[in-house]
This record gives sequence, structure tokens and C-alpha cells, in this order.
Amino acid sequence: MRSVSGLLVIVATATLYLYLLSSHLPPGPRHLREDEAGKSDNTDSDPVGEEYSLKFPSDLEELRELAELLQFYKTEHTGYVLLLYCSAYLYKQSFAIPGSSFLNMLAGALFGPWEGLLLACLLTTVGSTNCYFLSRTFGKRHIMRLFPDKVAMLQTKVEENRSSLFFFLLFLRFFPMTPNWFLNVTSPILNIPLPMFFLSVFIGLIPYNFICVRTGSILWEISSLDDIFSWSTVLQLLTIACMALLPGALIRHYSHAHLKLEGLQPNGHALHKKAT
Repeated sequence: MRSVSGLLVIVATATLYLYLLSSHLPPGPRHLREDEAGKSDNTDSDPVGEEYSLKFPSDLEELRELAELLQFYKTEHTGYVLLLYCSAYLYKQSFAIPGSSFLNMLAGALFGPWEGLLLACLLTTVGSTNCYFLSRTFGKRHIMRLFPDKVAMLQTKVEENRSSLFFFLLFLRFFPMTPNWFLNVTSPILNIPLPMFFLSVFIGLIPYNFICVRTGSILWEISSLDDIFSWSTVLQLLTIACMALLPGALIRHYSHAHLKLEGLQPNGHALHKKAT
């Protein structure tokens, strides 16, 4: 019970911090406030005084609205937007909450393709490491109790590939045989060294982060659905796909020659079940 209560205190504290940070927005950019105030002189509405509430996006439309709002504040409050983005990303990643793809796309829209990619890779790695520590401190017993078969199967594969463990971890990140969040929480149980875990997350999720961030930077420039099918956009997306698939192809080639992957399939279930 003490481990559960300790984890709940950390989650509650982080949630309160993120709520306070997102609910106290700084004043909007001065020149935009003046323009909006001038436009609203002859109207009953007051855009400057409009209250905004920030929330995690659940679809592309909400993502676009959030990106537009944060771009509005970023013109004069870059530090606040960066702090808010980093805090939200680490919150999701540390507590294994789905939705990183939208935040990766938001990085591309707010910070550009290359700065956004670097930021997404760093936050993914740091957040996953936080999840590793939380699992090691509070959750090892509960994870083994909730997922005994999956943990046992993954433990067997880790031991079989102990001599090539780093490449095995890269393979699992490039071609998920188990969800990334499950790898994060089970890595302490599997006795995966922290430095190896850190590097495997940073390198292994580059293709995924790259596609999401670049897509966010491209979609920011699209004004209609017809723009998606322009030759320029199609060529950019093809280039992104090829660059992201190249390291995965190399890891797959290596895995066939050196790794023992029998019994694994996507989502971490065994291919062959015991007869009953």
C-alpha cells in the first residue's frame, strides 16, 4: 500500500503543477492585443479578455487550435510555451499516458522540424526514464502481478538475447513486439541497465518521432485538403518515409542473423500457446 500511496502522491502533485501552469496564461502579445482591441471597439465582444483553457488534443482539429493558440503566446512568451510543452510531454511520458504522437506533431508546428525533432527525442527519452524510475520504485510487484505471462515471456527473450541486448531493445522500439509504455515499466524488472535503456529509447524512437514532427511541420502549412495531394507535399512525405524506414531495415537485417525472436508478435503475445 505504501508504494501505491507514494505513486498517487507523485501523480497528484504533477497533475496540480500542470493544471496551475496551464491555467495561468500570460498576457497575449502586445501588438496583437492592440489590434484585437481596435477591432472590438464597435462590437460587444472582447477577444482580448476571452479566456482560453488548455487541454491535451484528441484529434487533428483540436491539435490545430492548440498550435494556433500557443503560436500566439510564443511570439512574446517563448519560455512559457517551452516550459508548458516540456511539462505536458513529460507528464504523459512519465505516467505512460497515450497521445505522444499529437505532442510530437505539436513540436513540429511550434518549433520547426529539426528543433522539434531534437526536443521530442529528448523529452521522449527523459520521460521514459522517469517511467523507468517510477516503475522500479513503486510498481515492480504490481506489474508482475498484473501481467505475469507477458513479463515472463519478455524476460525469457531478454535472457536469450543478453549477448546482443542493445540491438534487441532497438528492434523492439523499431518494430514494437510490445507497447513502448510496457517496455518502459518492465525494463527494471528485466534488469536492463539504465544507460542501455536510455540510449535504446533515444535512438530507437527517432524514426517515429521524425515522422510525427515532420508531419506536424508540413500540416501547419496546409490550408485545405487539396494541398495534401500536391507534388511538393507528396515528395516530402515520401522522403520522410524512406529516411525513417532505413534504420529499421538495417535493424531487421541484423535481427534475422543475430537475435532470437521466435514466439514474438506485435503487442507482445506469444505466437504459440500451450495446448489445453
